[in-house]
Amino acid sequence: ASSQPVNREPSMRDDDLTNTFDAMFAGPLKLWEQLVPAGAKQGELGEWAAALQTMQGLWLDFAQDQATKLAGQAPSMLADPGNWLSIYENWVTALPLTNPDVQQKLWTDGLALWQVVLGQYGLDGKPAAEAPDLPRKDRRFADPKWREQPFFALVHQTYLMLAEQVMALADAAEGVDPHQHEQLRFAARTLVEALSPAHFPVTNPLVLERAIATKGQSLAKGMEHLLADLKKGQLTHVDPNAFRLGENLATTPGRVVYQTKLFQLIQYSPTTDKVLETPLVIFPPWINRYYILDLSPEKSFIRWAVEQGVTVFVVSWKSADPTMADLTWDDYIRAQIEAIDTIRARLGVKAVHTIGYCVAGTTLAATLAVLARRGEADKVKSATFFTAQVDFEHAGELKVFIDDQQLKVIEQLAEEYGYLDGRYMATTFNLLRGNDLIWNYVVKNYLLGDDYPAFDLLHWNGDVTNLPAKWHRQYLTELYRDNKLVVPDALHADGTPIDLTRIETPAFVQAGREDHIAPAASVWQIMHHLRGPKTFLLAGSGHIAGVVNPPAAKKYQYWTGPDDVETLDEFVAGATETPGSWWPHWIAWLRRQDQREVPARDKRIPGGKGDKVIEDAPGSYVKSR
Repeated sequence: ASSQPVNREPSMRDDDLTNTFDAMFAGPLKLWEQLVPAGAKQGELGEWAAALQTMQGLWLDFAQDQATKLAGQAPSMLADPGNWLSIYENWVTALPLTNPDVQQKLWTDGLALWQVVLGQYGLDGKPAAEAPDLPRKDRRFADPKWREQPFFALVHQTYLMLAEQVMALADAAEGVDPHQHEQLRFAARTLVEALSPAHFPVTNPLVLERAIATKGQSLAKGMEHLLADLKKGQLTHVDPNAFRLGENLATTPGRVVYQTKLFQLIQYSPTTDKVLETPLVIFPPWINRYYILDLSPEKSFIRWAVEQGVTVFVVSWKSADPTMADLTWDDYIRAQIEAIDTIRARLGVKAVHTIGYCVAGTTLAATLAVLARRGEADKVKSATFFTAQVDFEHAGELKVFIDDQQLKVIEQLAEEYGYLDGRYMATTFNLLRGNDLIWNYVVKNYLLGDDYPAFDLLHWNGDVTNLPAKWHRQYLTELYRDNKLVVPDALHADGTPIDLTRIETPAFVQAGREDHIAPAASVWQIMHHLRGPKTFLLAGSGHIAGVVNPPAAKKYQYWTGPDDVETLDEFVAGATETPGSWWPHWIAWLRRQDQREVPARDKRIPGGKGDKVIEDAPGSYVKSR
């Protein structure tokens, strides 16, 4: 802090401030007294003692477990955040928090805020109105308990004020390049999110009241959750025993009809007498498990597409292990071509429809460019891109993790086994929505000791996959950092130069309006590089819910509009909004590419008479850990 004194001009009388402070702290002090009340019965004290004993036992077991694991070896990178913390320290030190002018403003604004907040309460500490009208609103503090007592009101209002000022300082930072500026803004936001008073028991009235009501058992249960997560190195969002693949997730009937060391190819059983002659193959991202598109039956895109009379195949990628250390982008492009050729030969068709989701959509674009260069573009009838980027100039906040220092850390994390532990990628994505996907669950799971819910989408979100180290680094440097994919012939795959402008395959491009992983404006850029007929659709919600939005849910909306404009803003300005799911709009587009149908028989039914298959869906690769 600055050594220069900060002047203040109090506008409240000192005795009034003293009385108000006494009243302000009276509430929380009474709460703490209730934790072990003076007149507590022996049985209640026994319950508190049991809770404390449970927490002590849990901690000792955890410490012993970790000591055993680390005996004779260096701590794992997952347990040692030092490298990441040093990166954050470099970012945050750019904030001018020690500047005397900044400190003067903090003091002045803080004093003004205290006067406004305390003015909502009487000298007895009770609200002057039934619902105090506090100057700052935030859904994290929506519960009335944050306003019932002046102490908690003042704590969370002061926090919100400081958060605003820290973010304003980050926005106004000078002397840093644009990439460093984005890193600074991200680090500042992560910092202020972490320091919320909701995340500390002594400043969270909901946590205090839950502890009192349960005689400390909520704290003991929360510690149990915390230590379990520390052991596995990953935040738990849902009941880990609530879902089982093939039982209540990934239940669409089908068979694994082809397999390599990198992927399994699943074909789904038809439910209609006739199907489109041209089959569909879906390439999901290998960053996650494929069953995001086959969640519970009512949410399954795959089941829905089968019901529309489409012969559906999906690639189930294998989670990386030490045998996959040398895989590169070429291997995934070859795998997509191999899947396409396998389906064409199996069903005796000339072409397939394709879908590429996220990074698999990026790879699908490269695959199409390779096929076009080789004169084999007619193998693909159409290409649909779910939230996929090819031009990474405006790729959003994920780019803050791409610089030489962080790439070196990622390389260190992966060098021992040849793959990057999927928990790191999960944490990275969660940090982009820290309040929703991290801190919300810190409060629920660790501080309140809530039971875990059963939510299929969050179960999938935590079902991480490992990534081949060489390919992952290649992806981050050549695509995210250097943006080479949109430079004709700057990249090669399997000996063939990649030029996206050679792609004339009809394309359907879907983006999510609130996507924080593949921002809609970044996804839009693909419209500038493909040369065939293109259709763009903007879906409500984000990277997952914007895609997985079944018609029966009647949620969100989508926008269609002119495809010959230059920017996303121009598209939105001329777009038409339609409520509900965009899936019916897409299937109508797909049918326009080829209306021909054939009977659903022979090898259209996987595992039928004379059809040799490997195993039932969802297959074994999706279950490997």
